[in-house]
This record gives sequence, structure tokens and C-alpha cells, in this order.
Amino acid sequence: MFARKLFRRFAEATSHYAGRPMAFFLAVLVVAVWGLTGPLFHFGDTWQLVINTSTTIITFLMVFLIQNSQNRDTAALQIKLDELIRTSKAHNALLNLEELDDEDLDRIRKHYYELAKAAYKRIDTIEKDARDLHNDDDDEDEP
Repeated sequence: MFARKLFRRFAEATSHYAGRPMAFFLAVLVVAVWGLTGPLFHFGDTWQLVINTSTTIITFLMVFLIQNSQNRDTAALQIKLDELIRTSKAHNALLNLEELDDEDLDRIRKHYYELAKAAYKRIDTIEKDARDLHNDDDDEDEP
């Protein structure tokens, strides 16, 4: 339990600081210093290996830290959405949709697609009626 809490704190702090402008400028500075030292090391294989290895390791580790933060954010957002569904007139069957298999999700998605399609038809009718109203107003202005 302690290790999990420690990792969460470390992942949150790392994600927080890695997303700041200063982290980007620091990364640019490291690359610039590396590039400027090229002539000093005669642009050798070791010189190239330093940046390649260090950026690969950092990227590899950051993937796991960012994924951890993303998982936590997604879980928190899902709980908030579930609570909104629970307290609204929406179907409680929509709670925990993420647990359904792909076939069930596709079936539900098609249902909502059909509802949206029907709503778009009503919007077209409303827009057409609104244009007709404006055309009627234009006809009144003509002699």
C-alpha cells in the first residue's frame, strides 16, 4: 500500500512538472548544449549515443508515468459521469458502459446514432421554417 501511494505521488508530481513550460525549455537547453558540444567530441558515435540513450530511457519511463496519470484521470472522470447519469433522468443502464463488450457498445451506439439522426431531421425542419419566416418578411418589404 505504501509503495502504491508513493508511486502515485511520484507520478503525479512528475506529470505536473513535465507538463510545465520550464520542463520544455530545460529539454531544449539540454539538446542545445548537446548539439554545441558536437565539435568538441568530433561528432563521434559516443556523442550521438549519449543523446539517443538518454532520450530513449526518459521516454520509456515517461510513458508509464503519463499512463498512470491518464488512468487516474479517466477513472475520476468516469465516476463523475456515472454520478451525473445516476442523478439525472438518463437511463441507469448507462452506468459502467466501459465494462460492456464491443458488440454491446456497438448496439447502443447505433441506437444513439438513430436518435441523433432523427434530431438532425428536426433541426433541418426548424431551420427551413426559420428561412421561410425570413423570406415572408422580405416579401412584405417589396411593393
